[in-house]
Amino acid sequence: MNTSLIYLDYAATTPVDPQVAELMARHLTREGTFANPASRSHMAGWMAEQAVEGARRQVSDLIGADPREIVWTSGATEADNLALTGFMRANRARGRHLITSSIEHKAVLDTASMLEQEGFEVTRLAPPSDGGIDPEKLREALRPDTVLISLMAVNNELGSISDINALGRIAREHGAAFHVDAAQAAGKIELDMSEQPIDMLSLSGHKVYGPKGIGALYVRRGTRIEALIHGGGHERGMRSGTLATHQIVGMGQAFALAADSLDEDRQHVSALRQRFLAGLQECEGVHINGEGGTSVPNILNLGFDGVDGEALLMALRDVAVSTGSACNSASVDPSYVLTEIGLPRERALASLRFSFGRFTTAEEIDQAGQSLHQALVSLRQARQNRPSFDVPTEQAHARQQD
Repeated sequence: MNTSLIYLDYAATTPVDPQVAELMARHLTREGTFANPASRSHMAGWMAEQAVEGARRQVSDLIGADPREIVWTSGATEADNLALTGFMRANRARGRHLITSSIEHKAVLDTASMLEQEGFEVTRLAPPSDGGIDPEKLREALRPDTVLISLMAVNNELGSISDINALGRIAREHGAAFHVDAAQAAGKIELDMSEQPIDMLSLSGHKVYGPKGIGALYVRRGTRIEALIHGGGHERGMRSGTLATHQIVGMGQAFALAADSLDEDRQHVSALRQRFLAGLQECEGVHINGEGGTSVPNILNLGFDGVDGEALLMALRDVAVSTGSACNSASVDPSYVLTEIGLPRERALASLRFSFGRFTTAEEIDQAGQSLHQALVSLRQARQNRPSFDVPTEQAHARQQD
């Protein structure tokens, strides 16, 4: 990566921790533990299997689960798909109603839409302005045929934390299973499956300083799901396919490091957040989107008066951040998360997500703040100095008619 670039997009992906990369390398080459973990007829396969099972325990330890409840996947997207589709298909005789929210990750929303095409019914809860799902809204949405509730712990754009304990208790009282997308929560907040009323939990490796292409689904013992990928019966029949030993040990090591440094990482990013906001006090027209609820400190979604988000992104050439916008050939649409919490289209289009991490420094925060301040001043001045090309009302109306 360009060393002059300040990376503040940790919510999108994290750099692999050097300790993780070193361990992964030892599971790739002939000199290392490279064999197929399913090859149980020789020592090399046994060693690979041992490495996989050690990583399974490291992941389960972070979330307070039994290692046998961890199913390896290619990432949180696959884990979400397996949880929703696998559960609804396996339990359709009990009911066909799924409850989720309108600000979930697309891996959940698109899967829910696909399930509707199969004849299932979906209710999408509208969030309040702070982005946290209201437990009472969930209770009101329950139906006799509700069998699954899927709600994320931490929103990937706002950083808002939902009360998954309260939501899970409501699900359990009703007799519905509770799935939680914890891609942004693992390593950021405490998770304990031995205490929390959660039946399935989606996890990602690359959000926790591990590699991309690997994730896991926690499946509480006794929860019935149908496999989506067949061939070999791996992972107790829930997810077939040769296990990627090097990626799995990388995720395991990343989760072990996250467990050891949970408090330290949280204090570090909290200090960075406060420093970044303090540096923006001189900037007018800056708003925190989703403010008012509980949130993780590493994600900060800001709206800016008088500028366009895409223009601001281009002006911040030395800072890597995200707009959350979905672009297509015809238009640039604002983030659906921001519009769903009630932000006007113009405000949503003028927003950026800043996210900090383990390797972000105070110096980078100061530099990013200065760059942001300069970009805001420059763009607002340019907008004020832009010549006006007002069209008489009659001509404008005629053009609209054409």
